[in-house]
Amino acid sequence: MGRPAEGSTDGVDEKEREGERGDGKERAVTGRGCLLGELSPEQRRLAHERFLLLRPCLEEGVSLAEMARTQGIPLGNVQRWVQRYRCEGLVGLARRGRSDRGKRRGIPQECVQLIEGLALQRPKRAAAEIHRQVSAVALQRGWADVSYGRVYDIMRRIDPELVVLAHEGSRIYQEEFDVLFLQEVSRPNERWQADHCWLNIWLVNDKGKPARPYLTIILDEYSRAVMGYRLSFDAPSAYQTALTLRQAMWGKNDAQWSACGIPETFYTDHGSDFTSKHMEQVAGHLSMRLVFSQPGRPRGRGKIERFFRTVRARVLPGLAGYIPRVKQAYRSARKRQRQNVGSAERMRRQASLTLDQFERMFRTWLLGTYHQQRQRKIKSAPMARWQQGTWLPRVPESLEHLDLLLLRETTLRQVHQEGIFFHGHRYMDTALAGCVHDTVAVYYDPLNLATISVYIKDGSTQERFLCQARCQDFGGQTVSVKALVAARNAQRKELHGRLDERKRIVEQAHTATQLPNGEPVDQQPAGQKPTRSDSRFLPPPFMAQISSEFVPEEDVLV
Repeated sequence: MGRPAEGSTDGVDEKEREGERGDGKERAVTGRGCLLGELSPEQRRLAHERFLLLRPCLEEGVSLAEMARTQGIPLGNVQRWVQRYRCEGLVGLARRGRSDRGKRRGIPQECVQLIEGLALQRPKRAAAEIHRQVSAVALQRGWADVSYGRVYDIMRRIDPELVVLAHEGSRIYQEEFDVLFLQEVSRPNERWQADHCWLNIWLVNDKGKPARPYLTIILDEYSRAVMGYRLSFDAPSAYQTALTLRQAMWGKNDAQWSACGIPETFYTDHGSDFTSKHMEQVAGHLSMRLVFSQPGRPRGRGKIERFFRTVRARVLPGLAGYIPRVKQAYRSARKRQRQNVGSAERMRRQASLTLDQFERMFRTWLLGTYHQQRQRKIKSAPMARWQQGTWLPRVPESLEHLDLLLLRETTLRQVHQEGIFFHGHRYMDTALAGCVHDTVAVYYDPLNLATISVYIKDGSTQERFLCQARCQDFGGQTVSVKALVAARNAQRKELHGRLDERKRIVEQAHTATQLPNGEPVDQQPAGQKPTRSDSRFLPPPFMAQISSEFVPEEDVLV
């Protein structure tokens, strides 16, 4: 039989069998001092087979030589088996193992540790470089020459977890090797996930300029159904999240989209919009538990990340303004950066879709394709899985109550005799008559400034609803803060235009009054009062009156 490779431990069983034929030295028994239950199934099976061979010799008086000759086993092996059985019982018949099993033979352990230490240094070194360094150290310390193949084999057998921890760091090691406990949900609305994504597509904003939209998604983990979404050019904020929650919790009045309700758990990352005080108050009022992932480790949120990848792969390609991802096949990072910038600029010039147009396309795909398509993981379509069973979702009391909880922001204002002044408008109600000069809390909906809710303090901490003041300027129309700011900007822009027009007329008039040599024309008519520069040495008129009344005429200086 061929000799095992140098430094390998795969030939232990063959050497153990050679030793049991009588030409090996005594080795420590693997099972010595241990119980039969501590042996492996393979060792117990082998010990039982050897006992069955020795049974005629132990119980029926058959000679060891005859049994060895009949079974074709060396006599020395049979004699050692009997001796071990009488000393240790069935455990002594288990296969013997080498005392140096799993260790490198023919090379000092210090040399093995040196090779592993050099291989685990950062930055990662080549095997040829490590072999040269180890050979130099071996020559200095008098070790046997270490071949390149042995060095490479030692490097190859290092624990992969140790290699990743040494070369990539703790963060990559935790992502690849940390044991995770994923709590699977068993019913709809048990746990929702929420996150934002900056879509790689250029759209046309309200000012006619290209801009990239943000997509906010709330996903049900059990069914993978989208409970609510929001597309906006505004950066993620607590208000954007509140708008998405409002859509997710309340009914949609759409037969294709019946998902609604209040979740038991709301699982998000550590974004400032999710960890805000406002979100804590909403969760406490709705009996909704907030759970956050570890900062920088988005574990357990792979379902919503998979949804964003589906949007980027199935919805965005083919649309005007889409920014494709550049293949990471360039040797130079600078070339890759220039390619990304150039591709983004080209797509920016091609932007033609507005946010409303893109939202209609996205909603059609979401309700008609994504919610109705069967997914392999859940073996069902998302909307069908959310609707299965006879359960009823837990819904808010009313839409007004939900709006007051989620959407309305609060501020403090003083009540004047004319009413409450807010965002440049006056709000009035008869209930404010007894609160003049008092400070009240104003709750308002940024999407509707036609009315505001006024609360007055009832005690030290509690607030009591006072009235709902209306703005007469809006005439009952729904006006948002965004529309109000846009109107103000338009008015200011129109005034600046009028001012620029007046300045232009003045400049034209000034240019027309220039002499050919560039000097201005003196247009002062004859008999006009002298200019300020000419009259700066003359006494003011009241001095002449004072002089005529209190100073004798002979004393007045002419």
